[in-house]
Amino acid sequence: MLTVSALANEVQISADTVRHYVKLGLLRPTRHAENNYKLFGKEDIDLVRLILKAKSLGFTLKEIAEIVNSDIQKYSLHARAHEILQQHVVNNHARVKELLVQQRRMELALFHWRDIPQENCDEMSFKELIELLPDKILDE
Repeated sequence: MLTVSALANEVQISADTVRHYVKLGLLRPTRHAENNYKLFGKEDIDLVRLILKAKSLGFTLKEIAEIVNSDIQKYSLHARAHEILQQHVVNNHARVKELLVQQRRMELALFHWRDIPQENCDEMSFKELIELLPDKILDE
């Protein structure tokens, strides 16, 4: 059996993260009879590793808890996990598109500002600097 710190060291996360997982109900430790320490077993190590892998795929802790703590059949859990991940893929595509538009705006702003002498730039307010940009840059 492992304590909070030992489990954290085993899976290379902080003890606070282990405590957070307990608070969320992802981990359910037993208690030591004499000192009331939280104790974890091999299955908890495996579960934390599963949580970390799921997080790396974009699952939130809430979503992981929903799936891990669910009593529904495995087929339904698979379908739910697939549905969640599919929605993350759609959301990520939209976010990437937004970031690419923003990146293009930033590059165009730098292009338009390239000819401003440094001494003039130091004297300009942020508002004046932004107002130098053509509206089409900000509307793209």
